[in-house]
Amino acid sequence: MTEKDYYEILEVSKSASGEEIKKSFRRLAMQYHPDRNPGNKEAEARFKEINEAYEVLKDEQKRAAYDRYGHAAFANGGMGAGGGFGGFNFDFGGGAGGFADIFSEVFSEFMGGGRGRQKSYAQRGQDVRYNMTITLEEAFSGLEKEITLPSSETCETCHGHGTKDGKEAPVCTQCGGSGKVRLQQGFFVVEQTCPQCKGTGRVVKDACPDCKGKGFISKNKTIKVKIPAGIEDGTRMRIEGGGEAGIRGGANGDLYIFVSVKEHKLYEREGANLYTRIPISMCCAALGGKVEIPSIDGSKLEIDISAGSQSDQVVKVKGQGMTMVRSERRGDLFVKLRVETPVNLSARQKELLEEFRSISKEDSCQPESKSFFDKIKDLFAA
Repeated sequence: MTEKDYYEILEVSKSASGEEIKKSFRRLAMQYHPDRNPGNKEAEARFKEINEAYEVLKDEQKRAAYDRYGHAAFANGGMGAGGGFGGFNFDFGGGAGGFADIFSEVFSEFMGGGRGRQKSYAQRGQDVRYNMTITLEEAFSGLEKEITLPSSETCETCHGHGTKDGKEAPVCTQCGGSGKVRLQQGFFVVEQTCPQCKGTGRVVKDACPDCKGKGFISKNKTIKVKIPAGIEDGTRMRIEGGGEAGIRGGANGDLYIFVSVKEHKLYEREGANLYTRIPISMCCAALGGKVEIPSIDGSKLEIDISAGSQSDQVVKVKGQGMTMVRSERRGDLFVKLRVETPVNLSARQKELLEEFRSISKEDSCQPESKSFFDKIKDLFAA
């Protein structure tokens, strides 16, 4: 038996009503129940104290004795002495007002409700997922696309009630409309779906001939979807009310569209910027020039190549990247150059290159080579 004040344990005042004591007990029992605190010895001890305090304060005679004599009223075989927690005889048998009744209510709340709390009659429809794949060009410009998907709509004959007369189905008599029934064996309570109404809380006796009592009819649905310009790969779009039909007058579910953007042959994307790599001839790299490539917006784009360009050099073209969502701005395009060494040369081409090599000076036209060989000159000397 604990020596703590029972009123303090239950966190109520000495003038608290029986209903206030019961309410506080239910709250604390749920908080410190061992199932919610596995392996927590402090919570287990607190749970026993709560039960002990409630066993006394719920009973008018025991409470009166406790108020007058304190814990001494129950010492040495006094009133309420016996087995159980802390010397108290807990009524697990389910008698009126017994601990089993209270714990049954607590367990019911912990499990999400029970008999007497009717399940909402109107139920929201299921959400639907749709995977959409688009091209990078479509992601750049945006598009409006019609999609068809299997769905459902409220049965017009019964107005979603599933009944032949189109009125609300009667409440299930077995579960009281909660959709669940509880089976109690001593201390333990098991909650399961009601076998009579199959968890709906209602029983349709005369079913609607069109929907067979379901309240909805399966039907393909076509929806226009607007994809905004600049949308990114992996974006999720929500269309309110685009999902399955609600049951018995409930709201429709939502449609969620997951957008995937295909890989592009020329461009790679990072945010609003585009990246590509293009080959240029040795002559173009040395003398400069222009290279024409297709832009993401469908036009032709000229890339200016500066004289003396090197492999892996990056040319930035402002404003030629992707559209930014809800903006008139665009990202940039980054072009990496790859200088291509000529192959399969004709005799004349070889002759010209040999002549070019003979008149070239490494310190003027190939500065990178000169710098490299200057660095390793000492290695040759060794």
